[in-house]
Amino acid sequence: MMILLERTDELRRLTRALHRAQDGHGDRIDITGPFGCGKSALLDAIRTRATDVRVLTANCSALEQDFAFGVARQLLEPALSKAGDTARVDSMFSVQEAAVRGLTALTHRMSADQPMLLLIDDLQWADEPSLRWLATLSRTLEKHPILLVVATRGGDPPGHTEIRPEPLSPAAIAELVEHRTGQTPDAEFVAACHEVTGGNPMFLCAVLAHVTSPTGDQVPHVRELRPARLRERLLRGLATQPRHVQDLAKAVATLGDDDELAGQLAGLTKTQAREARRVLDHAGLVTGRPAVRDAIEESMPVSEREAWQAKAVKLLHDNGRPAEQVAARLLAVTTAQGGWAIDTLGEAARTAMRRGAPEVAARYLRRALRDVPGNSEQRARLLVDLATAERLFDPAASVRHISYAVPLFREVEERAAALVRIAPTALGSAPRPVRDLIDQVAAGVGHDKELACRLEARQRYAWHSDPALLAGSAERLKQIDGATPGERELQIILLDAAMLTARLPAHEVADIASTVLKQERPHPRHVHTAIPLLIRVLAAADAAGDTVPWLGEAFDQATNTVEQALIRAQQSFVLMHLGKPGEAHAAAGHALDLAVLDWRGDTTTAAIGLAAVAMELRDPALIAKILTSRPDRDEPAGCDAAYRMLHAVGEAVAGEHAQALERFQDCGRVLDAVGWRNPVLLPWRLSTARLHAQLGDLAAAREAAAEAWDRAVEWGAPLGIGRALSVLGRHTPGRKGLGMLQEAVQVLHANPFERAKALLQLGARERADGDSQAQRHLDEAHRLAVHSGAERLAKRIAKELDGNSPGIAVALTRAEFKVAGLVIRGLTNAEIAEELAVTSRAIEKHLTNSFRKLGIRRRTELPAALARAYPPST
Repeated sequence: MMILLERTDELRRLTRALHRAQDGHGDRIDITGPFGCGKSALLDAIRTRATDVRVLTANCSALEQDFAFGVARQLLEPALSKAGDTARVDSMFSVQEAAVRGLTALTHRMSADQPMLLLIDDLQWADEPSLRWLATLSRTLEKHPILLVVATRGGDPPGHTEIRPEPLSPAAIAELVEHRTGQTPDAEFVAACHEVTGGNPMFLCAVLAHVTSPTGDQVPHVRELRPARLRERLLRGLATQPRHVQDLAKAVATLGDDDELAGQLAGLTKTQAREARRVLDHAGLVTGRPAVRDAIEESMPVSEREAWQAKAVKLLHDNGRPAEQVAARLLAVTTAQGGWAIDTLGEAARTAMRRGAPEVAARYLRRALRDVPGNSEQRARLLVDLATAERLFDPAASVRHISYAVPLFREVEERAAALVRIAPTALGSAPRPVRDLIDQVAAGVGHDKELACRLEARQRYAWHSDPALLAGSAERLKQIDGATPGERELQIILLDAAMLTARLPAHEVADIASTVLKQERPHPRHVHTAIPLLIRVLAAADAAGDTVPWLGEAFDQATNTVEQALIRAQQSFVLMHLGKPGEAHAAAGHALDLAVLDWRGDTTTAAIGLAAVAMELRDPALIAKILTSRPDRDEPAGCDAAYRMLHAVGEAVAGEHAQALERFQDCGRVLDAVGWRNPVLLPWRLSTARLHAQLGDLAAAREAAAEAWDRAVEWGAPLGIGRALSVLGRHTPGRKGLGMLQEAVQVLHANPFERAKALLQLGARERADGDSQAQRHLDEAHRLAVHSGAERLAKRIAKELDGNSPGIAVALTRAEFKVAGLVIRGLTNAEIAEELAVTSRAIEKHLTNSFRKLGIRRRTELPAALARAYPPST
């Protein structure tokens, strides 16, 4: 019953024929159709309906085709054995012509005693003498109570009634699935079953045997299933076909459904190919179905499969098929194919690179390398192309392959051109031999200024932890005008060194860096170049405003998670230095969710930037997330120090002040030793000043803050000066300290977050002195904290305000607080939804909850309401 869905008409025709046979008017009915369509099931069904009828059955087999009258014996011997007449049957089969007449007469006599139903399965495999007998018998059935029903894959039987079961419809498939699983199937599951099986009952039952839940999430499983039992039956079916049919099946399985080329691959004429295709389709061996194709491929030994693949690839190439189509098949061919294959793989790699698929390009190039002599310049060029692709997803492998390629080139210019394919930032942790190789080639470049600049950029970054080399960067920077791409690349490396060492004033560094950025088009692939260093320089110089739209445009073009993650890390660092901690926190979280620190390339810049953000936010969850994501590999001393400083911040937040102080001081010694003196990038002295104060040593706190201020003034960025003044002013008594805090507020006028912190210190000092300005400064600090999304700071300021305001305890959630801050900034609900990547309905819900908690009714009341209340830390 399970497999007889949608077979009502077929059964009705068979039943009517059976009744007519019982009335003395026999017939022959051929049930035809492809492999697995349910022919055998119909034979079984009519047998169960045959009452008061002698039922004789036979199952034909390819193994018994040479056994004369094998089918006739299966039908008649059991019945005659019961009658004790086997000797007469044996003698009847001795001469074929006489046997045919005798068997026909015998069948007629047997039907005279009782109507007969003869059922024969797989007639296409019947022996020739039996077929002759059945043909003779068929011509006589109309006058005898005999119904002959045969199941066969052959088609168009002349003069016979034919029944051809149709494939099951989606509705029937759904019914069968529900019967098998006891669950109503999802529509997409039924659609997948119909697509994969074509409605073939046998294929469908094989699939359902491996499914327990007919739900949408099982669709990929259904598409990938290759049931072993089905595969075995398909192989048996294929083995019975003529040689030219088998060859076409192998060609199609190898090449795909390109009938013209498949026929050529099989060595067939067009007529032969069409006939072979008709036979395959009629037999149910539809080569377009994955299960059939897999079965055909598995029928071939490895060596035969390899030979078919090699012939197919050459055929595609000779017929002008696209390079990538040919190259994709070359990947499966292990034997060398000659120069045409190498050229095709190279062309396919270039096509893959143009469409943004570097990993695919790398696979083509690795295959090409297998066919190239080991010490040839052709091999060197392929290695360089491979490294160019790999630098977008595996920079360490890129460096390694360039180092293999360079010695194979004879000309120094070619060696230099190969080395500049390596991104400068990929050399931060390069092995010593690679750095020595760059030095060696750079020494011999000669008069090619562009190559010389690009090699120098790589030399300098490779030795970035050398204090002597860093110290000379400022003077070298003055000699470069940035007229060419190579000079601008060198400028970026020198700018980063000048920023790290603070050897040039921030405004000079910022002017050069801004000019360079304007000449670079925003693109997500900038993450694989030196430009992330330029973004870092501008942020540390307190001149990062132009980087926000630049990075936004680059992110909008990013299509892979590596690029998205690295850009998010840059955005986080920039937003923090622009005084937008709420947005910086969100960007940092997104970068970490995208596993930015798991990338196989250099993550030094991203790690330092994220560490700086987390240190300023002092968020234990973000700190823990960064530290647990730290990659297990060697890193430059400055990056290692950044991680250790972040660990120290975590200790300080947990109240372990002495331990945190010792760790900060140790990190400071490391940074000073490698020449990293910038007071904005990693302000460790300000952290030690705060910790000294926490431990009660105000003199040491002032000394550390004063050193930080000296460094900040030397560098000249307002952000560094304002931070240092704020800390120093807090721990300096009297009017002198008050004046420092007032100056800090002025210096930090462009940074809402840092200005809010300075106003908090100023307002607290003024309140202690009884100054009437305190309330105004604290209110302004609270407004700026809310505006910038600084929840923790807003809480601290609200506590300071508590003494003079009737505030109420309002427990806005983190999401509600963030939405409120964006409303105050003037964003609409739709803009906020886009900013936070949620629905407008979610924004409306957050605002409704916030209004209810704050006791207000409209958006215009929100700023004042938040000034009276503050959200707790969540």
